Amino acid sequence: MIPPAAAPAFLSAAGWGDAAIVPLAGDASFRRYFRVIDGSRRAVLMDAPPPHEDPRPFIAIAEHLTGNGFAAPRILARDLEEGLVLIEDFGDLRVKEHVEELPAAEVEVYSRAVDLLAELHRLPAADVPPYDRAVYQREAGLLTEWYCPAIGLAVDEDAYVRAWDAVLPIVEQSASPVVTVLRDYHAENIMLIDRAASHGLGLLDFQDALAGHPAYDLVSLLQDARRDVPPALEAAMLDHYRALANPPVDFDAAYAVLGAQRNAKIIGIFTRLWKRDGKPRYLSFLPRMWDLLERDLAHPALAPVAVWFAANIPADRRHNALEDFAPA
Repeated sequence: MIPPAAAPAFLSAAGWGDAAIVPLAGDASFRRYFRVIDGSRRAVLMDAPPPHEDPRPFIAIAEHLTGNGFAAPRILARDLEEGLVLIEDFGDLRVKEHVEELPAAEVEVYSRAVDLLAELHRLPAADVPPYDRAVYQREAGLLTEWYCPAIGLAVDEDAYVRAWDAVLPIVEQSASPVVTVLRDYHAENIMLIDRAASHGLGLLDFQDALAGHPAYDLVSLLQDARRDVPPALEAAMLDHYRALANPPVDFDAAYAVLGAQRNAKIIGIFTRLWKRDGKPRYLSFLPRMWDLLERDLAHPALAPVAVWFAANIPADRRHNALEDFAPA
């Protein structure tokens, strides 16, 4: 976590020349984050190095969100050639740690997170690409591309594609509106901030936003890859969303399809992070992801995909199949 070589000149030009640069976080991508401290001022430096990363989508969605009253970080300075962006600092209080330390606050905080989604879903979608069949299939295919070879399974990939083709129309033809899908809306990307507007929640990691089905971000929030969301809380928050948004009758089926699609994708991504990128800690999340995926596959709308999994990935090659590779 050494700051990029261009950071001092960039910060100086932005009026932060005397600031200290402190490592803050990395993530599953090439992006890195640093806290910039100048007396009482705080900001965050995003390092999104080209050609691996492009900060322009983050900036565009941040400006879309703030323009509609949501709390995305304000853009303080940018250098697109170097991939450097100075953004507002939302502090360190993430929803994840807050509800783990104060379990009694879980319902209230998650209710606010659902309130925010319902408000976002009343707006026209941002000017972003569609979450279409090609994207759904490419993402679901990460499971057969990475997980199956990692456990030594040869599977019927063509049948896998056909199974998803059979269920994805539920999402594409739903009567639900097309909305801005943030795509990584979960407890590690939602900050608790001291701001009356935007439900007191600060949004992060939305640069991959697409225009798609409103159930997707609910899945992201309520079937969290990194923390256990109690099934009773998931059910209560879905009821809360229904009361706010009055979704169509096919919403539950769409939620299950998108849950299965997202969880299959994440199993593939977390396996890739271990195999390709040398990040074995992500293997520890796979049992949770398989639990969630199997729960989604039990919905009747997923029958073709469930049949494929039953025929191609035996139960003993799922949950803990990669545990021998996890760090001690």
